Amino acid sequence: MGAYILRRLLLMIPTLVGIMAINFVIIQFAPGGPVERVIAQLSGNDVSATARVSGGGGDLGGDTGDVSGGGLGADAGSSKYRGAQGLDPEFIKELEAQFGFDKPPLERFLTMLWDYARFDFGESYFRDIRILDLIAEKLPVSISLGLWMTLISYAVSIPLGIRKAVSDGSRFDVWTSGVIVVAYAIPGFLFAVLLIVLFAGGSFWDIFPLRGLVSENWETLSWPERILDYFWHLALPLTAMVLSAFATTTLLTKNSFLDEIRKQYVITARSKGLTESQVLYGHVFRNAMLIVVAGFPGAFISSFFAGSLLIETIFSLDGLGLLGFESVINRDYAVVFATLYIFSLMGLLVNLISDLTYTWIDPRIDFETREV
Repeated sequence: MGAYILRRLLLMIPTLVGIMAINFVIIQFAPGGPVERVIAQLSGNDVSATARVSGGGGDLGGDTGDVSGGGLGADAGSSKYRGAQGLDPEFIKELEAQFGFDKPPLERFLTMLWDYARFDFGESYFRDIRILDLIAEKLPVSISLGLWMTLISYAVSIPLGIRKAVSDGSRFDVWTSGVIVVAYAIPGFLFAVLLIVLFAGGSFWDIFPLRGLVSENWETLSWPERILDYFWHLALPLTAMVLSAFATTTLLTKNSFLDEIRKQYVITARSKGLTESQVLYGHVFRNAMLIVVAGFPGAFISSFFAGSLLIETIFSLDGLGLLGFESVINRDYAVVFATLYIFSLMGLLVNLISDLTYTWIDPRIDFETREV
């Protein structure tokens, strides 16, 4: 097992390099960029208000001078940047140096990989904060949504899927399948809006808060009150997120158990006089759960990073999903690539953990005898 783990860890290196390389190449051909963003701000064409133009530290001030002032002057002539007419060419060069675009693409890519290998992600282009600190600031929201959504959906879906498989074709199976299909068909963001209208002061009841992860007076609350306040704020977002995941995992569990129940070894176990519970949980469970475990990494990573974007926006929760979206829109490539690297690394590690979980569920599986 140790050799298999080592091979998988070594394979993560070219996988990460490939992911970063593909996205780096795409960015090179994508229109716009941080330099164009600053130029648009200077010309008054930038409608986004999330980035600051002048200041110190991680902002666009510092060595380049105040971007909102001293760059104006000589005509840029045939500048490669749109809207650069009227700006001093030297100022454009200073902007390129500020963002690292004064170097060839290959050199920038290799430098980025070397820095990321040492977990040195630098600072955001448009925020006076280190990227790791920025991610740590947004992490509690994403951890809360992703972790609780995954735990709740699996805690409900697995027992329900097993019950549906055992009672396949019964009235219980039919009406729960109808509920699941309807739940799966409803988009999470649309259900979130419905929850707000019903329970967050929209048109009916004002029971749950509309924004934030905790109340403003959270620091003054006792620990039991803090826990209640925390889940009070999470109730509506989690309900909206669990809806589709709940449906998917339930049907996956049911079909997996049905497939195993119909196999010969189950008939043999029953003929030996084993109870239905012994057959189900002593023999069928570990085989049927393999495919459910295989879907865990994708479900977790999706809910943790990408799946919560719309929910974060609707409920005003400032998490990693919203951070990634805003970074792309604002051309904050430093944050985009840093989060891509971290999320990809975590995804690869979670997939490895999932494979190792197979051996815990079914000790007969031996990865040492397989070629990676």
